[in-house]
Amino acid sequence: MSDLPTPLERARSLSRDRALTEQADQHAITLESILAVLRSGRLADAAARREATEIASSALIRARSVHEQQESVLEPVAEAFSRLRTELRPLIRSGPLQVQFAEPPARGRALPGPVAREARAISRTAVLSLMDRADAARARVGWDCDGRNLLMEVRDDGGIAVTAHDDSLRPIVERVAALDGTMDVETTPGWGTTLRIEIPLDPPSAALTVEGAEELTDREKQVLRLVATGISNQRIGDQLGITANTVKYHVANLLRKYGARTRAELASIAHSHDAHSPSAQTR
Repeated sequence: MSDLPTPLERARSLSRDRALTEQADQHAITLESILAVLRSGRLADAAARREATEIASSALIRARSVHEQQESVLEPVAEAFSRLRTELRPLIRSGPLQVQFAEPPARGRALPGPVAREARAISRTAVLSLMDRADAARARVGWDCDGRNLLMEVRDDGGIAVTAHDDSLRPIVERVAALDGTMDVETTPGWGTTLRIEIPLDPPSAALTVEGAEELTDREKQVLRLVATGISNQRIGDQLGITANTVKYHVANLLRKYGARTRAELASIAHSHDAHSPSAQTR
């Protein structure tokens, strides 16, 4: 009898490792935020204690809640970015680094759950790295989406030259590589550093296309387009004037017709369908 782990056991182990890494990142943010408040010279002692207590209480509530989403869940890109801002707010509010956020397009393609979580972790790590270096006063964090990739940019005004081989960026490099993404580091002495990261939204092995699938009804096409935005069945039903159960029925039919397993794969199909439509080719 083989002692080697089965594919399912390996998948579960990987999922646990990711969850632990996410929790460690969250704890790091919380501790850094509390320390920044307590060290701040802009707050009186009593105000600093109140602020630190509020941060700790909020973190405790989050720790007791179920945050991890299942792999099949999509997260609208604007909502994913909003969560990042919420996670970083306590740290930025009391820390020495001024951070500007460049919002992604509100109707950009929804992100698969794992991509959204890793993108937030990458952005958090980048901001923490800047605070550790202490040579930058301002930074800009921005996300965008070209339909196939999540485009991330972190720019600072620090004077220290940085390369992708620096230890401070190693966690980011590893996360990006795990997602089959790419990262470019551009440093101009005296002007700062820019990280440009590109993460694919579709798994490399995905070979789902619109060709060969059963013909869709008009309603199924409507549901498919809305599934790609990452909204819930209830919200899809509200927009189309049908019940959530009817939406669920159409989603099940779409999964069957395309041989897809998740809503994330359906989102990929929807984008492929739009990219090959006559209207898209004439733009």
